[in-house]
Amino acid sequence: MPDTTGLRPIESEMLTAATKETAVRHGFFTREGGVSSGFYAGLNVGMGSDDDAGDVEENRRRVGAWFGVGADRLVTSFQVHSPHAVVAREPFKGEKPRADAVVTDTPGLVVGIVTADCAPILFTDAEAGIVAAAHAGWRGALGGIVEATVEAMEGLGADRERIAGCIGPAIGPDAYEVGSDFRERFADADPEFEAFFSPARDEAHAMFDLPGFLAHRLAEAGVRADTVDRCTYADEARFYSYRRMTHRGEPDYGRQISAIGIMED
Repeated sequence: MPDTTGLRPIESEMLTAATKETAVRHGFFTREGGVSSGFYAGLNVGMGSDDDAGDVEENRRRVGAWFGVGADRLVTSFQVHSPHAVVAREPFKGEKPRADAVVTDTPGLVVGIVTADCAPILFTDAEAGIVAAAHAGWRGALGGIVEATVEAMEGLGADRERIAGCIGPAIGPDAYEVGSDFRERFADADPEFEAFFSPARDEAHAMFDLPGFLAHRLAEAGVRADTVDRCTYADEARFYSYRRMTHRGEPDYGRQISAIGIMED
């Protein structure tokens, strides 16, 4: 049995309350409790990284074991910063689908997404027995990954009035500096999106509030929402960060996982 004693996943009080007395379990995993080393040190689950493949596999086994399932029952997609959600009722065979949200109603299947500054969002309609995990970088957030995930859950029988969604650890508004072109994309989509930008030291740039923007999208979708207020860039001890890696000129970076599943009796 893989060692799970060092794992320190963050759990949302709102999701925990929403799934009380049900078999749904969730966790926003940190880099704590893994076997990777170097700048991957910890629980790196990024299969696209250049980390030792055996270490990544062991880290995924540990996450699966925390849920009480094998690593083969921990289902993730090939993330491409899209607004696409897929349904999984069994582990994917062969090439993984290119999508940024995975939805399931199958007990014993844990759906997850990996991040390193982008926002993870975990969803549940516990009454219907439907859960989802979504990956929301700025492209997916603007393009509609929240809405696509909710619609996919509804396709399985969820009711959006019962859906709860929690935004997990992501790059915070004090660390996410963007250029004018980036800001214009949002303003062109909806002038009200200007509310999620604030001044940066460089007058040609701005700071973007990704978690705040996603909370807005969840509210607009009619989903009650919660946010885990943790900045992946600022907290190196607990989180991997793509932007921190680029600022340091490191050659690669790890990824943390956020996952949710309906446990079997």
